[in-house]
Parts: sequence; C-alpha cells; structure tokens
Amino acid sequence: MLANEKIAVEHGLKADEYKKICSLLKRTPNITELGIFSAMWNEHCSYKSSKLHLKKLPTSGEKVIQGPGENAGIIDIEDGDAIVFKIESHNHPSFIEPYQGAATGVGGIMRDVFTMGARPIANLNSIHFGSPQNKKTKNLLRGVVHGIGGYGNCMGVPTIAGQTSFDSSYNGNILVNAMTLGLVKKNKIFYSKAAGLDKPVIYVGSKTGRDGIHGASMASASFDEKIEEKKPTVQVGDPFTEKLLLEACLELMAGDSIIAIQDMGAAGLTSSSIEMASKGNLGIEINLNQVPCRETKMTPYEIMLSESQERMLIILENGKEELAKKIFDKWNLDFAVIGKTTSSKNIELFFDDKKVANIPVNILVENSPMYDRKWKRTKLPKKNKFKKDNFKNLKIKDVLQKILSNPNICSKKWIWEQYDHTVMGDTIQKPGGDSGVVRVHGTNKAVAASVDSSAVYCWAHPLTGGKQVVAESWRNLISVGATPIAITNCLNFGSPEKEENMGEFVECVQGIGEASEYLNFPVVSGNVSFYNQTKDIGIKPTPAIGGVGLLKDYKKMITMSFKETNNIVLVIGKTSGHLDQSQFSRNILDDKNGPPPEVNLFNEKNNGETLLKLIDKDFIKSAHDVSLGGIITSVSKMCIKGKIGIKLNKPGYLINKFEYYFSEDQGRYIIEISKNDLKNVIEILNKNSVHYDELGILQKDYLSIDDKTKVSIDELISFNNNWLYNYMSK
Repeated sequence: MLANEKIAVEHGLKADEYKKICSLLKRTPNITELGIFSAMWNEHCSYKSSKLHLKKLPTSGEKVIQGPGENAGIIDIEDGDAIVFKIESHNHPSFIEPYQGAATGVGGIMRDVFTMGARPIANLNSIHFGSPQNKKTKNLLRGVVHGIGGYGNCMGVPTIAGQTSFDSSYNGNILVNAMTLGLVKKNKIFYSKAAGLDKPVIYVGSKTGRDGIHGASMASASFDEKIEEKKPTVQVGDPFTEKLLLEACLELMAGDSIIAIQDMGAAGLTSSSIEMASKGNLGIEINLNQVPCRETKMTPYEIMLSESQERMLIILENGKEELAKKIFDKWNLDFAVIGKTTSSKNIELFFDDKKVANIPVNILVENSPMYDRKWKRTKLPKKNKFKKDNFKNLKIKDVLQKILSNPNICSKKWIWEQYDHTVMGDTIQKPGGDSGVVRVHGTNKAVAASVDSSAVYCWAHPLTGGKQVVAESWRNLISVGATPIAITNCLNFGSPEKEENMGEFVECVQGIGEASEYLNFPVVSGNVSFYNQTKDIGIKPTPAIGGVGLLKDYKKMITMSFKETNNIVLVIGKTSGHLDQSQFSRNILDDKNGPPPEVNLFNEKNNGETLLKLIDKDFIKSAHDVSLGGIITSVSKMCIKGKIGIKLNKPGYLINKFEYYFSEDQGRYIIEISKNDLKNVIEILNKNSVHYDELGILQKDYLSIDDKTKVSIDELISFNNNWLYNYMSK
C-alpha cells in the first residue's frame, strides 16, 4: 500500500475510494483535502450505504412543508404555525464519554432546529444501555442522563418524553438518540441553500478548538479495544453559549439579513460550508486565518475538521455585516467574515496567503459513493406452540410482579425527574404517559410527541418490526387525543458491510415505509447510525421513531390515569394471544424464539381513527395503548397513575388467562368510559367494525384478577416504581 493510500485508509476511507478521489481530482489530494474527503465521504455524512434505500420512504404529505434534505423536517400545524423537528444519534461519543456525548447530542439537535428559525419548545430522547448486570451500564446511564438534563435544563427547553431500554446487545455500544421540536411561523423559515455571488460568509458562535476532530469519522467506525484513545474525538458542550447563540440567531432572523444558515455539526466547518454551496450550486471561498480559534497554531486540517460546539455558518446579504455584528457582539459571541460565495463551484481554502485546498463541490457531494450492499433477508420464524405445561406452575400475581419490575417496563421516573419538563410553562402532559404534550403558547392548540423503538421485534423479523415501531408511535399519539402528522427516524444498526446487518436495515426501512405510507404518517427527517458494534458484536437493529401530532383543542387531551370508580373499561382491538417475543415469553418462560406479533395496518388505522372519533365526542375518560407486557401491564399502569383499581372480567374466548393478559397483539388500546356512554360507544365501535372486549369495571384500592387473586394499588406501585431507584442507589 502506498504511503498516501495508507493515510487515506487511516482516515476511514477505503483504498478504492481513495483511488476514485485521485481520479476525480486528476491529482493526489493534500492532507487537508484528504481530511475533507474523509469527513464528507464517511457513512455519517454521506449516507453511502443507506441513501439507496432511504429514497423509497414516503416523505411528502398534505401537512409537510419540508421533508428530508434540510437540517430538520417541517410540518404545518395551521394558523400560520409550523413545527420543525428531527432526531439524531450521538451513540459513539456517549459510550466513550457519556456526559459530554449525551450533552452535545442534545445541543446539536437543538441547533438543527433553531437554524431553521424555530424556537425549540420540547426535547425527547431514546436511550439504550447494556444489561443491568454489565459493569459499565450504571455509570453510562448516570452520565448520559446527567448530560441530557445538564444541557437541556440549562437551555431552558423542557424534556417532555422519552424511552429507555436495557439489552445485552448494547453492552459494547450504547445508543443515545436526541430529538427536538421547535415552533416557527411559516413565513419565517430559514434554509441552508446558498444564493447569490460575492455574498459574505459569516462564522458566529464559539471559537474553534481541537475537540471533536474526526468525530464524524469515529461515528462511522466500529469500536475496538483502543476505545479510550478516541476520547479526544468527543466534543465538549457549553449550553450557556448555545443559549446566547439561539437568542442572537433568532434576533438576526427577525430581520431580512440572512440568505442561508447552517449549524456546524458533524464535520464542522467542512460539512456546513460544502452543504450550503452544494444546495445553491455555488462555490465558497474561505480564509482560514479569519476563523476565530481558541488554541494556538491550529492547522487548516484541524480548523476544517474541528467539531467544536455552538457554532453557525451564515450567508448574509451584502451590507448587512455591521448590523449582524452588533447583534452577536451584544450576545458576547464571536462574529467573523471568513469568506464569500463564488461562481467557481469549488470549495477554496486559503491560509497564510496560500491556497491550501481546492475541491469541486460536486465531487464531495453528488459524486460521493453510493453502495448497493449485499444483504440477507430474514425469514419469518415459526410460531411457538405453547402447551398447558408451560403455564401450570405460574401464579398470575407473581408473573405480574416480575413483568412490572422488569427494567424495560418499570417506571423511568428516576430518569425524567432529572429533566426539567415544565420550563417555559406550556407542558401539559409530562413524561410517563403515552406522549408528551406541549401547548402552542397563547393558543388552544397543542403538539404531542413520542419516541419509540422495538429492537426485539426488529431482531426477530425486521420487516414486521419496522412496521410495528411506526404503528406504536401512531398509537401513542392517538392515546393522548392527537392526530398523527409525521415522523422522524433514527436508524441504529451494526456494520453495513455484514450482509445480516444490512438485511436488517433494508427490511426495517421497508417496514417503516409500508406503515408510514398506509397510515399517511410520512418521514420528514432522520439520521442513520451504522457501525454500532464492538469488534464483530453488533447491536440488535434499533430504529427509533419520533412521532408528532396535533391537538386542535388541548382541553380534549387524554391521559392514561383511571378517573372514577364504576366506570367501564374496554379493550379496543382483537386479542389473539400472541406470546412470541413478548415480555412474558422472554422473561417468564425464557423463550426467545418465534415471530413478533403481526401488524395489521388496516386495523391500526381503523382502530386509531375510531378512537379519535370517540375522543372528539368526549366519551373517553382515559386511554392507553397496549404494548410491552400486554393488557394487564397496560391496565396496571393506568391503575398506578390514577390510584384506582379494577375488577377484571373473566377472559371469554382464549384458552388461558396468561395468553389473554400478557400477549402483545398489536392495534389495541385500553379505554375508560362512563356506564351512561357505553351504548353510544358500542354503537360507534360496531359501525366502524372495531372489535372490543369489556375488560372490567373500576373499583377502589385493588386490581382484582379473579376471585382468588387481587393486587393492591400500593403493591402495583412498589412493583413498578422501585427497580430503577434501587438499581441506581447501589
């Protein structure tokens, strides 16, 4: 291997990619140019293994203002308002340095949102850790939670919902996915497309340091035993500076000075300048001596690849520089004119009066690699045939206790209590419900958001799992009374160079696409995170779906807490007793075989839309979707929230109560209605061909399962609430 080729491979490029670069340039790149190519052509920035398949996702709809391709997606929520939102991964940095990795993940996603002119109004997160028995898990969890809370709380943005799971497949590679929603007026949206010639290119925010160099490249590689050496590639965040940057940018955006704006995220100044130039079909010329640096003797290579946080790149109208500078001076932020737009269609870099890089933008973007990687299809596993012997020694109260205290089902209050979820004063449904809900300030409208994933289902059968996670998001929004509008996705997988992992990705994306299309729930933004593995051990496929919906009147919002004794409780949707891949099968029977539950998209859509009709007519007192742990787990959580019990009816049509209560069939909801409304509710359900069961009647103090078995509310609370507190206190 030649010396230059060896350097290219050390930068994460393949030998044939390096040869392609030399061919396109018609020369050998210098070290700065090689660094730029390594950043722009890595998996994290170029999507070279995924873009072929992502193109198949449905991305448009009646309410979609901006789909994928910008900093974030945008949907119309009427009255001239729009919601900007996106979810992104910060997995590798968070495993190496959990506090800063998680904190800068939150900071980065907020910049993606406010760079489009939106004020952030809510944060969410999806975080996944190794087995609780793994020696690293507790410290990683503590560091990540402190990082998320530390950054979001300092920014004054509420964290309204999230998801936490534990699985041994994350032992060597945790997942930290951060999501932000922002509110913007439709006529004040900003984009990153450069326009016009000789327009000033402005650098604003913090100074550039050596932190985060090769961060994007590191995010596109597997871990090995030298993980500690990667700590310098983790960015360092400063939420107080970001708060100043947010306010300064929004103040400048109130005028008409900005042509284009882009945050400096992965690959820093490199990706921000090149993406702006590419979208505008222009060139950009930058004098690197003008870039504010906080460290001495930084080289062009370091300046271009630094991922120092809290920085933005802006293209201004001519003559607006002084006005803009006054604003950033007022907020005590760096402001520097570092270049201009050109007609060259090249990125041209100067340092110490020498041209140190000159690359056609289209080579970096349009000519970046796109791979159609080999992949393997996953066959649908055969169903288990559970026999009566599987259940004969089980006591339902013992099983319920184990399920409710399982790390993946137990209350995550220990986590979300560390987040400020009410700052800004518009949070009207806090964490712990089906979705977080924030009111649109000064109006009767509210926006609901949830984040979901189901790695076990996706691992068992990726196509079904991909559909399920979209359907789960759909149900979580409907359960609070919101009409689902659109989703963002964060696709976390192992190495795309392994056929099994690539197959998981392809089929999960196919499932996501089919469900999104059918439910009219388009994908407007997202992120792909490959190489989530240590050596050859990869994570379970974990696509995280962030869903957003609208309540036109927040007073019609539904919560999951049971409200009043003597009310009737129904199960919406058919229970067929699917136990394979359920919490019951995996954790009680210790059986990890079989297919995930089938997803019937017609029933999902029909059941959800019918429930919204019932909510609109004020028939629903409380609602909760049925997911992990089945009917009895969902009911128990409603009892815990409302501190009201229920007397369950005997299951009418299944062979045993374990299949009825613990199966994880899809498309189901638990709803509470008053006795006086029962006739009207049943009439609407029958008219819309929605299956329902009368589950029971609400009572004081106890969950009564049968004549012999009852569980007090206090017991349910202790089963569900104590595991995480106890685990973190040891």
